[in-house]
Amino acid sequence: MRIPESLTQRLPGRLGERSSKPVVTMVRLHGVITATAGPLPRAVINAQVVEKTLERAFAPEKLAAVALLINSPGGSATQSALVADRIRQLADEKKVPVLAFCEDLAASGGYWLACAADEIYAHPTSIVGSIGVISAGFGMDGLIERIGVQRRLYTAGESKSRLDPFLPEKPEDVDWLRGMQDQLHGMFKDWVTTRRGDKLTDSADLFTGEVWTGARAVELGLTDGVGTARGVLTERYPDAELVTVDQRKPLLARLGLGAAPAARHDARADLLLALVQAVEVRAAWARYGL
Repeated sequence: MRIPESLTQRLPGRLGERSSKPVVTMVRLHGVITATAGPLPRAVINAQVVEKTLERAFAPEKLAAVALLINSPGGSATQSALVADRIRQLADEKKVPVLAFCEDLAASGGYWLACAADEIYAHPTSIVGSIGVISAGFGMDGLIERIGVQRRLYTAGESKSRLDPFLPEKPEDVDWLRGMQDQLHGMFKDWVTTRRGDKLTDSADLFTGEVWTGARAVELGLTDGVGTARGVLTERYPDAELVTVDQRKPLLARLGLGAAPAARHDARADLLLALVQAVEVRAAWARYGL
């Protein structure tokens, strides 16, 4: 059966073809780093979401290098570490270099991901750094008291209700949280120091959570140079074919024919969840003026 030309043009490029050229794959890591996929999965980065994409990026037989195109305000420390560890595992298995390219933002967990690469580049206007730990919440105990709501909470274990937003804040709970943050911050600093080594300067601001432009990041040793992915890669690998590896879409979506409607148990709940996630994502980017 002959496939109509209008459909073949929509099929993934080089389907079944084998190039004689070396290949450099480019993986886009874009979004907030969180374990929660939610209704907007393409707006987040986590180990589950990127696993197959990373495997495909490291799969070509004539692989010369893998490029990470990073645009992230950070998020979960655990997911940042899981994704970075997987990148290093695949790089060591395939024995290929990994280059990271910071786009608008590679901050906090986004910079953690960048450090999984052997070399890091940024645009002069990129925002890079934020090597620190942050926690945020709300204190709602005064509000429910004013509106006459009684909260009934029962626990077994004195620490189960620690930092509950509907209870008054306790100094000992804040001390516990800051202790946890210090531990995570130490792990973050160890990771950056291990990956960047002697390239880092002895600037006192390096691990304070401060951010810098891509141009300044080079001076501090956080990055190796300024430049764009295509500019650096075409110069470094002039004979290689640059191939973008994206998350796979359903077959019908790849053909541009749409996908079968998903079952919806509660459309209003889905909409509310989507709105909440959109606000959280927007807030994460807004912290850096983006």
